[in-house]
Amino acid sequence: MEHLIELRRRLMWSIGGFFVAFLFCFFFAKQLFNLLVIPFKWATQWAGLDPHKVELIYTAPQEFFFTQVKLAMFGGMVIAFPLIATQIYKFIAPGLYKNERNAFLPFLIASPILFLMGASLVYFCFTPMVMWFFLAMQQAGTDDQVQISLLPKVSEYLSLIMTLIFSFGLVFQLPVVTSLMTRVGMLSSEALVEKRKWAIVIAFVVAAILTPPDPISQIGLAVPTILLYEVSIWSARLIERSKERERLAREKREAAEAAAEKPADASST
Repeated sequence: MEHLIELRRRLMWSIGGFFVAFLFCFFFAKQLFNLLVIPFKWATQWAGLDPHKVELIYTAPQEFFFTQVKLAMFGGMVIAFPLIATQIYKFIAPGLYKNERNAFLPFLIASPILFLMGASLVYFCFTPMVMWFFLAMQQAGTDDQVQISLLPKVSEYLSLIMTLIFSFGLVFQLPVVTSLMTRVGMLSSEALVEKRKWAIVIAFVVAAILTPPDPISQIGLAVPTILLYEVSIWSARLIERSKERERLAREKREAAEAAAEKPADASST
């Protein structure tokens, strides 16, 4: 019953934090959406168009409202994630040994930082590149061809950028996951090296599933995934070396304690 009460309290804090963040983001939903449109303006500038004439549309009366709700939910989850992760850690921390808590805490800090790194890469690099790719498909109207212009819907543009942010943020958790698995002994650097070829294939398959059907975003997600896999191998080796040093230090300490006990036993005899 004590564990259920503790779980309820942690859930209440998490839900309350998300609700407050949701209300905050919904109040500034239009400003946040205008902030997300900035990469689209960069893409229009790269395409040689006027960035001040960027236009998005919505075709249903309720579409933009629900788009703001979706944006507020996404932003609320991002803002409230540190609080939610802290509540999860506080719930499971009493059941961990001190060394396990010390090992888990750095990864809890690194996870949101890596997610923000992936989101920043999407915002400043890949979203402008993807939108520039789509803008390049426009067709100018002449006597022989019709005018074809890109007028994205607000819901579809938000879904695109949210998909990219979620995909890159998820992929950037790869070093955290592999490091935790190495720390608990479920994975090793040798196993990661042996599976490198399969990891490259899986990276391109996952990129094709998570990203829009254009080569820029697919390659843009697959290449960082492969680089992060190499970082995971390096991180796993560092953890293994650290564990080996701890093992040698522990054996040396136990040997010293055993040597100190022998003279005491001999004198008592």
